[in-house]
Amino acid sequence: MSQVTVTIAGKVYRMACGDGEERHLENLAKIVDAKITEIHSSFGEIGDQRIIVMASLMFADELADARRRIAELEVDLVNQQHLSAGAHVQGDSVSREVGEALSGIATRIEAVTHRMNGARI
Repeated sequence: MSQVTVTIAGKVYRMACGDGEERHLENLAKIVDAKITEIHSSFGEIGDQRIIVMASLMFADELADARRRIAELEVDLVNQQHLSAGAHVQGDSVSREVGEALSGIATRIEAVTHRMNGARI
């Protein structure tokens, strides 16, 4: 277990985190600090607790939007996979039909060739 010191809203906090997660925790603290600074500059002195609640609500809103967008993208991905699978099956069918048509044409060409060779003899 590692320890990281972060500063949020001018206050220093010592935080525990898993080994190797120090940089990630420091980056998260910077994001929180930036959000609190943004709120503070917009609303002025409204109290630490209220700023923390407002920042939390803003992060929760961003998270909800991200989750909604991920869900939409997952649905789009499944739809695309179904379309792709359908196109693949349709492509196989077309390939089979083309193969059968070419085989029929080859058979007819062979028959004509045999007749022409027979006529020369």
